[in-house]
Amino acid sequence: MITPKDFYRKLDNLITKIGKEKTSQNFLSLIAVELEKTFGEDLRIANGRLYKESGDDYVLVSAPSKPKHARVINKLPMQSEAVKQLLENGSYIYDNPAVSIDPHINMQDEYAIPAAMVIRRKDKRWIFIFELKSGWVREEVEFCLNAVRTAVNYRMFSDAVKNEYEQAALIQRSLLPANTPQIQGYQLAARSKPAELVVGDFYDFFEFDEEMFGVGIGDASGHGLLAAMLVRDVVTGLRMGMEKDLKMVHTIKKLNRVLHRSTYSSRFATLFYAEIERNGNIIFVNAGHPGPLLVRGDHVQELKANGTILGALPDIAIQRSIAHFERNSVLVMYSDGIFERLNREDEQFSIARLKKLVIRNQQKNAQEILDLIFNTVFQFGHGKKWDDDATVVVIKRLGE
Repeated sequence: MITPKDFYRKLDNLITKIGKEKTSQNFLSLIAVELEKTFGEDLRIANGRLYKESGDDYVLVSAPSKPKHARVINKLPMQSEAVKQLLENGSYIYDNPAVSIDPHINMQDEYAIPAAMVIRRKDKRWIFIFELKSGWVREEVEFCLNAVRTAVNYRMFSDAVKNEYEQAALIQRSLLPANTPQIQGYQLAARSKPAELVVGDFYDFFEFDEEMFGVGIGDASGHGLLAAMLVRDVVTGLRMGMEKDLKMVHTIKKLNRVLHRSTYSSRFATLFYAEIERNGNIIFVNAGHPGPLLVRGDHVQELKANGTILGALPDIAIQRSIAHFERNSVLVMYSDGIFERLNREDEQFSIARLKKLVIRNQQKNAQEILDLIFNTVFQFGHGKKWDDDATVVVIKRLGE
């Protein structure tokens, strides 16, 4: 009989392996091998085999290469009483010969009875079956199987969620521009750093013709998957709605109504959208987003909000505003993850610091200014992980 100290030490090591093992095609078969290797002698567990749900049956996936009994069952009917007992309890020891998940185990010359556990991942299920040899102890076997089952289920669930999360991130990244457009007379640079795998900030560019282009930046409330879903809706809505000669206020009001109907009332997004003409005219709407900075020399103009956030109310008040982009000026658009980043003294980087940084470096090109902003803000936070999504778009109007 194994001592409690050795039992828990071995169980802890096994659960750690489950957490670290790569979830390849043979992951579950490897777990069966590890379980036998760790507890075979102590708990009297042997000859594990694995079945996978397929239609109305569980079909054999792997089994001992040289089982001591004559046959290994290839299919377990899902409607059998033994399988129903297992699915109801999660794990089960078949010490009643009248109900056995594999009667061939009971028919061996030496004593053996089946024990089983079920593994679940979303809509998929697998069944492990082991033989318990003479000398097994119910409390030890049940505890071990349930602990392993819980660890494997958690690992399978975590991997499934991670895979879906990574897929969502991949889809979202595909929505953001792969490259900044080449616009005559202007330099453009943009970057977004997520606080999590998916980002709640967004930006986009709209190329209309040689005389005008559009740019948008925004921030969905919160971050993570829910924010990413809202980002998808906003970006898709803008791309469908923004065309030359269409009224931007009308388009954004319509987008707001769509978002209000399709999201939770607690979810909202800010948006700054501008159309920039070749001659430097900027026509913009700002739905609650931090005001972009238009910098020339020592003068800074903030393109402040002229409307309310998107999605929170069915109808919003918003209007167009106009600014002028002088030659050699710099327009910096940003999300709150930039100016709200904290240092060790819980002091924010602040919009005031951002203004000074851009004023001092406005002679640099757009990409250099973008890199400098991110590097400076990141170091201000002493190199720690970004607490919030951080996005910056820099546009510089060139000289003659």
